[in-house]
Amino acid sequence: MVTDPIADYLTRVRNAQMAGHRIVEIPASNLKKRITEILYDQGYILKYKFEDDNKQGLIKIALKYDPQSKEPAIKSLERVSRPGLRQYASPAEFKRVKNGLGVAIVSTSHGVMTDKQAKSQNVGGEVLCYIY
Repeated sequence: MVTDPIADYLTRVRNAQMAGHRIVEIPASNLKKRITEILYDQGYILKYKFEDDNKQGLIKIALKYDPQSKEPAIKSLERVSRPGLRQYASPAEFKRVKNGLGVAIVSTSHGVMTDKQAKSQNVGGEVLCYIY
């Protein structure tokens, strides 16, 4: 039983990158699917695939590495809001991640989106994680 599925998702991706794996499999949920789509749209992962196994489902993520240095595209995955201490922010309170080079993923009333999208739509919400 996982008490924080988002932290589990981030940890699986982080561990797979440190081990040099090309593909990581993660149990699916709608929130994790949306986070995966954001990672793909922002260019942090190569590609992804949602598989239905008549249970929870799986997300298969192809991780992205630099061709020359073999460094992973994702330098850091940091969980912000957690079950014991939720972190909420209004559009004006969003912090710049890595001086604007990173992305914050925010769960809003309009769905899960990046901090830049939330600012443009002028909605606040729970800051799930920072990625750079």
